[in-house]
Amino acid sequence: MPHNLDPDEDDLDTSAAPPPVFHVEQALLGALLLDPRRLGDMTGICADSFSTAAHAGLFAAINALPPPDLDEHARNITWLNKVLAAGREQARGLTASYLHTLIQVCPWPRHAAAYARMVEAEHARRRLRAAAEHLLQTAHDDTLPHPVPTVLAEADALAAVVDDIATRFPSRAGALPRTPASPPAIVPDHTDAAEEEQLLLATATARPADIESVRWLLPEDFTQPLHAGLWQCLTTLVRRHEPVDPVTVLWEAQQRGLLHDGSEPSNVLRLLAEPAGSIEHWSQRALTRSLLTTVHHAARRIQAYSDDPMNTPFQLVAGARRTLADIGAVRTRWQHATGRPLPQRARAAPTTRAGPSTRRAPVVSPPSARPAARAATGRTP
Repeated sequence: MPHNLDPDEDDLDTSAAPPPVFHVEQALLGALLLDPRRLGDMTGICADSFSTAAHAGLFAAINALPPPDLDEHARNITWLNKVLAAGREQARGLTASYLHTLIQVCPWPRHAAAYARMVEAEHARRRLRAAAEHLLQTAHDDTLPHPVPTVLAEADALAAVVDDIATRFPSRAGALPRTPASPPAIVPDHTDAAEEEQLLLATATARPADIESVRWLLPEDFTQPLHAGLWQCLTTLVRRHEPVDPVTVLWEAQQRGLLHDGSEPSNVLRLLAEPAGSIEHWSQRALTRSLLTTVHHAARRIQAYSDDPMNTPFQLVAGARRTLADIGAVRTRWQHATGRPLPQRARAAPTTRAGPSTRRAPVVSPPSARPAARAATGRTP
């Protein structure tokens, strides 16, 4: 995952207060600089797990270099010089003094595995939000010739990210996310949708026998409450085997209270009296809009979950899966309506992990390693 900062910039000293994960990353890197053998305990993170380019570059350098003999590491700064040189290849803002700072701020090197788990959790949050943001952008891309298959492929990519996070953070019973505040509403332009829904209702009134062929269309697929109610009137009359025409639909609408909002009966009659095209065509158009709208709301909700730092990875997984189920429901209806094969489920690219299998056997650190390393970093490499 790309970092927000340019590796050539010094992203170590910022005017804004850094988030908690920044301090966690400092503690982790300090632990690895003090005791490189701790890298063997890191099985869930890689350079991309870090929030800044400088930290990512430094971790990549530590992971790429052979670990030093810890007796020698306690006496000189040779290995630290190599780490600094390798780290500068990716983040030129790194300095010897910053390595000294990292060592000084690390409370306990033996807690490195716990720090790594925290870094991994925050990385999971960023991955989830990035995937949700990409899904949202795709759902609003008006240039796509066939938006639904593309959007569903992105929804599968997001689901794959959720699955990958779930394997790293197994679920816990009752771990539901906090309910986020509703994001600011984006009022879409439903002018074209309203016109198409009117044509759908009029065509269905003129040819009620065709309604049975679009049973997959539901009232919630309509953008206007009145239109959703009229669709319920039509399907009810057909189910009862009663006569269907503009007048009988109007009467059913009155029985259901659809005219209490000020809708004029004459306007409803005119709406139902101008059929055009086929009911299947307009129904598929309505369902496609409904699917894209569902995706939009799902992506924004997952964004809201990931923006809340109080939600743990377990809660993010639970909330995201429940939200993605909404897409799955309308997706099944869309496939049934169109007869089109669904895109193959995408898999999230696994994060490269540093582990003991790629490292040289660690050497036990002598008790004097920590103070010697602290003192050594005070010198210019």
